[in-house]
Amino acid sequence: MLRKLLIGLLTLPALTAFAQELVAPPPAEKPVQVMVIPVREQIGKPVLYVVRRGLKEAIDRGAGVVVIDMKTPGGRADVMLDIMEALDRFPGETITYVNDEAGSAGALIAAVTDEIYFAPNGVMGAAELVSGSGSDVPDALKRKMTSYINAKVRALSSSEPRRADVLKAMTSPDFELKIGDTVLKPAGELLTVTADEAVALHGEPAAPLLAQGIADDVDSLLRAQFGAVGFAVTRLEVTWSEQLAVWLNAISPVLLGLGLLALFVEFKTPGFGLFGIAGMSLLAVVFLGNFAAGLSGHEPMLVFGLGLLLLAIELFFFSGVVVMALSGVLLMLGSLLWSMADIWPNQPVPVSSDLFLRPAINLGLGLALAVVGAIALLRFLPKGVFWNKMVLAAAAGGTPSPTVSVGPLVGREGVAATDMFPSGQVEIDGSRYEACVSVGSVEAGQKVVVRAEREFGLLVDAVEENR
Repeated sequence: MLRKLLIGLLTLPALTAFAQELVAPPPAEKPVQVMVIPVREQIGKPVLYVVRRGLKEAIDRGAGVVVIDMKTPGGRADVMLDIMEALDRFPGETITYVNDEAGSAGALIAAVTDEIYFAPNGVMGAAELVSGSGSDVPDALKRKMTSYINAKVRALSSSEPRRADVLKAMTSPDFELKIGDTVLKPAGELLTVTADEAVALHGEPAAPLLAQGIADDVDSLLRAQFGAVGFAVTRLEVTWSEQLAVWLNAISPVLLGLGLLALFVEFKTPGFGLFGIAGMSLLAVVFLGNFAAGLSGHEPMLVFGLGLLLLAIELFFFSGVVVMALSGVLLMLGSLLWSMADIWPNQPVPVSSDLFLRPAINLGLGLALAVVGAIALLRFLPKGVFWNKMVLAAAAGGTPSPTVSVGPLVGREGVAATDMFPSGQVEIDGSRYEACVSVGSVEAGQKVVVRAEREFGLLVDAVEENR
């Protein structure tokens, strides 16, 4: 009897605790962590960096859902593929909110997310492959790339088989989209859907054409999905460096023109100084900006480096040898044009005038700006005291000899420090100056006499040996 009583007393607390667990409410669920990543403007390298950073932050925060807040007319196909693959690596759920435009590349990116929602006035579609200038690409290349992109969409959106057909109708004008007896898009045009068309039901069993719903904004979408307090949102803020990348691409013609103008002034002044450094820095900014945002590979960078090397050799070692400087400048300009061209990596380069149209326009604008600036310098600056000192008083290395007067040099004799065909350098009382022979050429070591002081150097003549 005592044994039974002890067992009952020992088990009574356990029974009480068990009863309390039965009547206690379940623990509150943690809100779903949501990362909202904005996709704005043209699809390019800056957008890719934003998306990648957002996905990495989402994983670090333990977010289960990523929402792509999309408003883009489209953009580059290679960047689009990179974004699609980055989204596929995210372990959680991905949602696209079309707010309020997902054109071309944007439509294809949306197609590989798990769910698509539209703003009430949202549109999506018209994803045919075109070149960077907006013109058509050759048919063979278009068929090849369209086939690859459609296969990529099918592979990354296998859970939505109908979605692949809808995207094919957006990319291929010859494809007829038909569900049951209803033709949604006849052959000969591209499909673009509105919000109402995207959520319309079709087929047996009835299912939405493309999207899961319509929402006024991202918050409304999330409330419908997870309830009023069932989620916590983190919105990715675009950093200043990402904004800078977009702006550098937009103002590249201006930077290019200023860089060329600075190099023009450097060529016309003795030695190597501020203008040379500024010019090469500006061209490097243009080049690297397009290298990050364009379709270029490492080859344009190597060509640019070779051109820069030839230019440096001309400036520091063989002043007056025009061939090396000219070749270097041409290689640098060619590499800039190459880096801005819409060339697909590891693909044949199509022979088309449209390929280099936009880069050529940017390059032309830069050259025009440089020419106008040079004309203005020639017209106005030589009259100033600063310009006269900069051109005539600077010795090689940028520092005039303290024993040499900075006054007029007309009539003074010196020695050709370099071969002059017809330009080069002369040495007068231990200091070097840029100079040009009025007639013929002069070999290094030959005596010369200064005939005139001009805007960018001295005008000299050879001294006859019997003088």
